Amino acid sequence: MILEQVTSEGLAHHSYYIGSGRSAVVIDPRRDSEIYLRLARENDQQITHIFETHRNEDYVSGATGLAARCGASIYHGSATPFRFGRPVSDGDEFAVSDMTLRVLETPGHTLDSISLVVTDRKVSSDPYIVFTGDVLFAGDVGRTDLIPDIGIKQAAGLLYDSLSLKILPLGDPVLVCPAHGAGSVCGLDIADHQVTTIGYERKTNPFLSLNREQFVNKKCLEHNYYPPYFKTMEQKNIAGTGEFCHLPDLTALSPARIKEKGQSGAQLLDIRAPTSYAGGHIAGSLCIWREGLPGFMGWFLNYDDPILIIDDFNLRPLPAIRHFIRLGYENISGYLAGGFPAWMKSGEDIASQRAWSVHALKELLDSGSRDHVLIDVRDIHNRQKAGHIAGDRHIYVGELPGRIKEVPGDADVFVYCDAGFKGCLAGSILERAGYRSVTNILGGMTGWIAAGYPVEKQE
Repeated sequence: MILEQVTSEGLAHHSYYIGSGRSAVVIDPRRDSEIYLRLARENDQQITHIFETHRNEDYVSGATGLAARCGASIYHGSATPFRFGRPVSDGDEFAVSDMTLRVLETPGHTLDSISLVVTDRKVSSDPYIVFTGDVLFAGDVGRTDLIPDIGIKQAAGLLYDSLSLKILPLGDPVLVCPAHGAGSVCGLDIADHQVTTIGYERKTNPFLSLNREQFVNKKCLEHNYYPPYFKTMEQKNIAGTGEFCHLPDLTALSPARIKEKGQSGAQLLDIRAPTSYAGGHIAGSLCIWREGLPGFMGWFLNYDDPILIIDDFNLRPLPAIRHFIRLGYENISGYLAGGFPAWMKSGEDIASQRAWSVHALKELLDSGSRDHVLIDVRDIHNRQKAGHIAGDRHIYVGELPGRIKEVPGDADVFVYCDAGFKGCLAGSILERAGYRSVTNILGGMTGWIAAGYPVEKQE
């Protein structure tokens, strides 16, 4: 048996290739699916089955595109009216060479959620692996706020029953292969473990020691963010996205063309580091650092207007483009040829973003000045875990555009986050909204704590 975990960085999404004999199965494929075809070629196997563990909301599924290329059949849960593939029900079994895959209906994260139990008949009739989708993670369980028709409380009850009645009885030795790892928006505190076991989770996962009432109450108290792109992902994944053959070929644009397109409504996206953006950038551009694209582009970029990329010297464009494709952005169309240095040489106007150290911020706060506002743009979980700076206000960066009126327009605005990256993003949002005195605190809370400055823990 061959088992390969395929991880999409940034999204912390795990998909799986599992093969036996001359056949193979792919579970929860990503949209850029050539990696599964490569694995099939390398192992002299044919992909015959594709399973979707649930209707995904944080990325575009690659099931239909992969099926178009390899001829495999697609299977998914029956509780959602998918417009492609075949529905499966609890207890359905699929023989793939020496493997048997048995379907468990495990609702709670979504109503259509399924888990797949794999038995290697050549070795034993006992379960070997369970692919749990977003039901059970390493150290966490799936979020239960994505089924508005029944509400969080009922969804949490369904998830508890799925875990206690379907997953845990499989036995402690069984390997658990979840659909996400640490950093995913589909869980709050997923451990940084590639795989785990039912026994290990039974001992260490805080949710699995709770009774049903405690479990439901804890899930009802969770604070989960809901990026606006989730709804688009749900719609795309129900309809199917058709065949996807290759990454788009972006057009190299001159500074003059970038300026022209920006004035016509194109979305200018600067993917450089905060220090580079602070030193100089195109006015009105949005700053999302390269590694932050999967986590934040879906909050701020629309699916209609062209997206144009600005970086330093157009280094490593392929990984960045993959992030857009995985989130369904067909409107990424070009980049600034020669990077920002070309803009500098063109004689066009250059905007800048003020950046301060934590020491400069401490001096300001100690001075007693009241002509400023300090905004923490971290998510609520990091704020509660690490503490915050006294006298600040909390507005998560993803929610900043919708709460922009809470930021005084006549004050000096200072923003901070964990290290300065989300602060730079927040600064670019404020600049585009017309704020002219915005300062990003480089180092953020990490630098503040390292400098030994006081931290408040209470909320």
